[in-house]
Amino acid sequence: MIGQILRLFSPHDRKFFPLFDKAATNLHDGGQAIYQLMLSHPGKERIDLIRKVEDIEHKGDDITHEIFKELGRNFITPLDREDIYQLSTSIDNILDYIYGSSKRIELYQIQEFTPDMIKLAELLSKATEELRRAIFELKNIRKIRNITDSLVRVNSIENHADDIFDNAVAYLFQHEKDAINLIKTKEVLAVLESATDMCEDTANIIESIILKMA
Repeated sequence: MIGQILRLFSPHDRKFFPLFDKAATNLHDGGQAIYQLMLSHPGKERIDLIRKVEDIEHKGDDITHEIFKELGRNFITPLDREDIYQLSTSIDNILDYIYGSSKRIELYQIQEFTPDMIKLAELLSKATEELRRAIFELKNIRKIRNITDSLVRVNSIENHADDIFDNAVAYLFQHEKDAINLIKTKEVLAVLESATDMCEDTANIIESIILKMA
């Protein structure tokens, strides 16, 4: 009862939920950008997309810092302070891995992407879309079913990504004869798969939040 009363006076409409909406939109922009990058051809288009991913990651850092500043300024918050910190940090972690994959593509001068790389990037884009939907609904406790449906889909996507990664690495060790190319490919695959792991971690944090809100 006390928590419900406090929420009535909380500044979420002006502060935290709009910032989380902004962070979630930026996250999905990152998921889309890395998928577009995987579909691109070598040259200016690819370089522009790599820079776009970098800009999105920097924007995510700025949003995270803004959330942290609001935590320091506001005594009453719409969610537990620890939950706000964990959710904003987890979103930032996903973007770090997305940026890490694009950075490796540039540094390793990878010209051709394997079907497994492309599929993992596609799944990552879908996972970030589901997280965006879930985070957008956090401000409306009556739509918990919509949130849980998105979280279930994120978990399913992560399981699919695990299978793709495992099979892709097994194929590499069986068929790739160039050791350097094997290392480069495996590294990019691993970072993409780790990004989907981070999506699942974020989904788990959101699930914990809605259990408290229910």
